[in-house]
Amino acid sequence: MENIYVISTNMMQTTAIAIVMLYVGKFLRSKINFFERFCIPAPVIGGFLFAIIHLILKSNGIATFQMDESLKDPFMMVFFTAIGVGANIETLKKGGKGFLIFLVLSLLLVFLQNVVGMTLAKLIGESSLLGLACGSLTMTGGHGTAGAWGPDLEAAGLQAGEVVALASATFGVIMGSLIGGPIGSARIKKHNLKPNPSLMDSPEEIMVEETKDLTVEDFLKVLGLIFCSVGLGAILKGFLKDNVTIMGTELNLPEYVAAMIFAGIFVNTLGRKKPFKMDQRANDICGSIGLNVFLSIALITIDMSQLKAVFGPMLIILGSQTLLMALFSYFICFRVMGSSYDAAVLAGGMCGFGMGATYNALANMDSITEKYGPAPEAYFILPMVGAFAIDIINVLMITVFAQISF
Repeated sequence: MENIYVISTNMMQTTAIAIVMLYVGKFLRSKINFFERFCIPAPVIGGFLFAIIHLILKSNGIATFQMDESLKDPFMMVFFTAIGVGANIETLKKGGKGFLIFLVLSLLLVFLQNVVGMTLAKLIGESSLLGLACGSLTMTGGHGTAGAWGPDLEAAGLQAGEVVALASATFGVIMGSLIGGPIGSARIKKHNLKPNPSLMDSPEEIMVEETKDLTVEDFLKVLGLIFCSVGLGAILKGFLKDNVTIMGTELNLPEYVAAMIFAGIFVNTLGRKKPFKMDQRANDICGSIGLNVFLSIALITIDMSQLKAVFGPMLIILGSQTLLMALFSYFICFRVMGSSYDAAVLAGGMCGFGMGATYNALANMDSITEKYGPAPEAYFILPMVGAFAIDIINVLMITVFAQISF
């Protein structure tokens, strides 16, 4: 491949290509039912399409890309810190007992995904890091966490760690969407469950939407908090690395976790007062922009030719994760959440949530409730856990497991 043509792009050109492929993904999702049905994110569709084209060009000795990824991490930091900005404790309290139980279940699932992944990896003669990459990092974490941790996996010794993580996350999105609806429906049919009439007649209002128009000031306040939190998070990361150890290994807390912590502290203290209060609609928009552009950059810059060496072991681990998710949601989640109609809907949603993202969970629940009736309790509990609580817990759990080598 000495004569292969090298296409180099600077950080702005790379970001421009990423945004173009994001819109290509949106177009394809609107035209291809499979993508729409299983809620495959547009950045994943467009990003993997570009990665496949790159693979074909490189494999045939035609051309290869060398892309400047300098803006990838800043967009990632915006996305994850926005989760911290949305971590309102008062909202969490409204979820009551159901929220806490589902959060504990999610924590147990995260733990089991890592144990299963890392144990299977070692049993088939692979690095435990491969198991971590096919564990909660990509199953519960989804593409956002996968892209964020990919470079760390590679730095720790997992070859093509970012490619493995993003491919695993895509597998999880598809399988979580496939099994969620059937599992929830099976529980409803087996126990002849019906929606709770009292919840249907007087649904609790979850959030009061503000009617005022968004302004530049709203976005500046959110971005100001995000960037201040990122700056302080870098200081906290350095302090913890120098002063805290886990099993003899220094605590290497990801910067975005530290940033999330500072953002969460602010919005639940000083940020509760009106002059400092953040507009959550502006925060949601900032977070969505961060996630979409970050994912697009991460996916268009991966080299899929690096995946061949671990493709077989990945399928074994990911197949086992799918079985774990199905059994966990069908037997444990349904029963612990009360064996009710809402519990069945939550069981179906947990498949999307535990192997993809909150929007996959909501899509699974939509497919169930469209046929059997509304489940307001399930729709209240799952988004609160999936929107920010589990992300914080998951990255902390991943950080702990990443220190373990066996």
